[in-house]
Amino acid sequence: MNTIPLVRASLGERELAAVAEVFASGWPAGQGPRGKALEVELVERYGVGGAVALSSCGAALHLALLALRVEPGDEVIVADYTFPAPAHAVRYVDAVPVFADVRADTGTVDPRAVADLVGPRTVGVIVVDTVGLPADYSELRSIADRRDLFLIEDAACAVGATYQGVQAGALAPVSCLSFHGRKGITSGEGGALLTADPALADDVRLRSSFGIGSIFADAQVVGLPIPIFTEVGYNYKLSDIAAAILQVQLTRTGDLLDRRRAVAASYAELFADEELLTVPHVPQDRTHAWQSYLVTLDPQVDRAGVAADLRAQGIGCGHGAWACHLQPVYEPKQPCPVSADLFQRNLAIPMHAELSDGQVERVAEALRAAVRTHARSYGRREGAA
Repeated sequence: MNTIPLVRASLGERELAAVAEVFASGWPAGQGPRGKALEVELVERYGVGGAVALSSCGAALHLALLALRVEPGDEVIVADYTFPAPAHAVRYVDAVPVFADVRADTGTVDPRAVADLVGPRTVGVIVVDTVGLPADYSELRSIADRRDLFLIEDAACAVGATYQGVQAGALAPVSCLSFHGRKGITSGEGGALLTADPALADDVRLRSSFGIGSIFADAQVVGLPIPIFTEVGYNYKLSDIAAAILQVQLTRTGDLLDRRRAVAASYAELFADEELLTVPHVPQDRTHAWQSYLVTLDPQVDRAGVAADLRAQGIGCGHGAWACHLQPVYEPKQPCPVSADLFQRNLAIPMHAELSDGQVERVAEALRAAVRTHARSYGRREGAA
């Protein structure tokens, strides 16, 4: 069967050549010359004060909260409709994640919900660029400034997106990126922390390497410098192998994003008259990175049945994102009804830069047929007509 995967990384000969160069260098580990070069490129690309290459976006979120001195018992407001990584990071530091509901049209966190949740123990907000779409940062920055809260941008899905002309990743004082295999640019796994504050970047870099500086850098010093551990740190370094891959991927960002945009535009056109599903909404003041493409099914459509039909035809699909407050690992105190509804009705369909036009058309045809088959009243309505 000619399968169409839900996600597929765009990796090729240039990335392989970069890896071969690292092998030849003799330093494949973290905080080596390729990692340092990647950090410099990220600083220049995003216009930030510092960048730290890390093993994942989850690591970046964890270290950001440590660097911002979040204490046990503090409350951090997090966007509810997303992968649970932000809330997990809050729990890593024994703080309390407080889930904020999202906008029905975009799936991004609702600033009004954030404002309503601020309390005496609130210290900050983690905003998520949901599946590649930036949130309402103008309003969110205003809330954070007014209430003296830190603001973190989880831009895991949003490399290449913009909000009011500013790149995702530079929309808050601290931002976290992901280079996981399904992202717009990837090294298989990986992440980065970006910040306006160079001192915060230095703090994060130290904590990412067990609490000491770069072993590679120390080896270049004449003599025998002996590292001193002043902090309890973690092994969150990004390997130079991954960093080399990302240096190539950064040069391809525009082309890869252009293809994703073209796929999204084709889907929007192919589903324009489909009454049983809604395509993503992108406000005029921002652009989407299209890490994922989520359609919202009509309540009468059986999503599980649709997914079974698609997968039987070799077409990948998924549920979309999570309504985190419904996950048993948490004990939330507040409902998030919009997030809960999206969690039940959204369906992710194939989205990556390797999709051909023919595959996009095949996905659309199969999905249109499946939603009609699995809509409770559609068949009766067609027969009556």
